[in-house]
Amino acid sequence: MKFLALVGRTFLRFLEATGRFSLFAWYTLRHTFSLPVYWRQIGRQAVDIGYYSLPVVGLTTLFTGMALALQMNAGFSRFDAANAIPTVVALGITRELGPVMAGLMVAGRIGAAIAAELGTMRVTEQIDALVTLSVNPYKYLVVPRFLAATLLMPLLVLIGDIVGIFGGFLVSVYMLDFNASHYITQTWEYLEVHDVTSGLWKASAFGMIVALMGCYNGFNSKGGAQGVGAATTNAVVSACILILITNYLLTGILFAS
Repeated sequence: MKFLALVGRTFLRFLEATGRFSLFAWYTLRHTFSLPVYWRQIGRQAVDIGYYSLPVVGLTTLFTGMALALQMNAGFSRFDAANAIPTVVALGITRELGPVMAGLMVAGRIGAAIAAELGTMRVTEQIDALVTLSVNPYKYLVVPRFLAATLLMPLLVLIGDIVGIFGGFLVSVYMLDFNASHYITQTWEYLEVHDVTSGLWKASAFGMIVALMGCYNGFNSKGGAQGVGAATTNAVVSACILILITNYLLTGILFAS
C-alpha cells in the first residue's frame, strides 16, 4: 500500500504542476495579444536571445554538420553510396539536427538566464513591487521574453542550417575529396522548401517552450538562493525534455505522409 500511495502522490503532483503550467501558459498567451506593448523590453530580449546566441548556435551546428559528414562517409562507403552524403547532410541539418541542437543550446543559455533572473526578482520581492506599481508582471516580464524567443528562434535556426550545411561542405570537399560544384548542385537539387520550413516551425515551437519553462520556473521560485538554483535547473531540464518530445510529435505531423 505504501508503494501505491507513493505512486498516487507522484501522479497528483504531476497533475498539479501540469495544471499550474497550463494556466501560466494561458495567461501568457492572453496578455500577448493585449495592450500595452513594452517594445523596449521586447527589443532588449530580442538582442539577448537572438544576437548573443548566434556564436553558440553557429559553433554547434558547424561541428554537427562536420561530424555528420564524417559519419555518413563512414557508413555509406560500405555500400558505395557516398554520393548521397550532400543530400543526407542537408536534410539532417534542416529537418532535425539544426532545430534540435539550436533549441537545446538556447535552452541551456537562455532558459537558465530567464529562470535565474525572474527567480531572483521573485525572492527579492521585485515582482511584488511591480504589482504594487500597477504594472502587470506578465506583460512586463513574461510576454517580451516569450515573443522574442518565439520570433528569433527561427532566424537562429535558419542561420544554423546554413552554417551546418557549410560545415558538411568543408569536410566533404577538403577531407573526403568531393567536387565542390557537384556537392553544391546536389544539395540544391534535393533540398526542398518544405525541408527548411519544417525546421523553422519546430524552432518557433522550441522558442515558446524555452521561454515558457524559464519564465514559469523563475516566476514561481521560492526559498532564497537555493530556490533560484533549483528553478534554474528545472527550467533547463524540463525545456530540454519537452523539446525532444515536441520534436518527435512535430516530425510525425509534418512528415506523416
